[in-house]
Amino acid sequence: MKRRTILAGAVAALALTTGAFADGHAKTKVGFIFVGPVGDGGWTYEHNQGRLAVEAEFGDKVETIFQESVPEGADAERVITQMALSGADLIFTTSFGYMDPTNAVAAKFPNVKFEHATGYKRADNVSTYSARFYEGRAVQGHIAGKMTKTNKVGYIASFPIPEVIRGINAAYIHAKKVNPDVEFSVVWAYTWFDPAKEADAATALIEQGADVILQHTDSTAPQAAAQKAGNVITFGQASDMSEYAPMPRVSSIIDNWAPYYIERVKAVMDGTWESTDTWDGIGPGMVGIGEISDAVPADVKAEALALKDSLADGSYHPFTGPLKKQDGSDWLAEGETADDGTLAGMNFYLEGITGDIPN
Repeated sequence: MKRRTILAGAVAALALTTGAFADGHAKTKVGFIFVGPVGDGGWTYEHNQGRLAVEAEFGDKVETIFQESVPEGADAERVITQMALSGADLIFTTSFGYMDPTNAVAAKFPNVKFEHATGYKRADNVSTYSARFYEGRAVQGHIAGKMTKTNKVGYIASFPIPEVIRGINAAYIHAKKVNPDVEFSVVWAYTWFDPAKEADAATALIEQGADVILQHTDSTAPQAAAQKAGNVITFGQASDMSEYAPMPRVSSIIDNWAPYYIERVKAVMDGTWESTDTWDGIGPGMVGIGEISDAVPADVKAEALALKDSLADGSYHPFTGPLKKQDGSDWLAEGETADDGTLAGMNFYLEGITGDIPN
């Protein structure tokens, strides 16, 4: 499975951006492997904001290095290996498709600590971390269901992995709750960052009548396509994308990695780092909801914020029964909530979503 795959140039030379090198042995060296460019305006941009927060927090006690636009697969393993050889004490690999390369390199460098984003394979020196993005999708779905006039919502999906399928399902069921006539159309882009592909997908969905576009890809291209079309609303993905507010971008999911990165770097510094699995959402602050713009009616905004609050305090779970799978079979009974294991491996659509999930 690939995650956050992009068309990238040769990664032969490891272009490392570093902090000061003075008395380097006293510093904790922290590396970051990014799947997109740090200026993508979305996923990689926010991970890089976390890196900058580490520098701001620890000053000359740390040295951070990074490599951007690293394709998944063999290229990733080479770059992670080079970073370990460069003396990194801790390496964050920030894409699902880096999972096997991260674990392969970790086995060769037992004294280096590794943190892999959105994966599920751990080792003594490999931790995993991710965010409950689906909580934010529930809020977006509510707004989408309330604001669509055509009852057609378009969804630009990246790869058919559980994280993305969870998001589609969460958005759909919350749109359906407030608008029984809503229909979702999903386009699989098979990329995390490809502005041209993302723009084409958005345009195709708009031409099919969608007046709301949701995305699980990383560029602002869908926002630009919607702005050009007019009378279409969008939601920022991974980052606020507020340059497109108040229209078409009416809110966003913001990934806030900074507190986690600071905490994990500190653990390496003080010798308390252990392999863990972290999956945090709106409550702990790893998932933020960007400002809901004035393009959203006041009552809808109030409802969305109330939903956000109930997700944050745990009084409501986005996947609460009764819910059926796409084939009509029962999944969750009245009042029953989905367990993390099922959500982590989710490979099915819920009832009402048309189309198939690609293999």
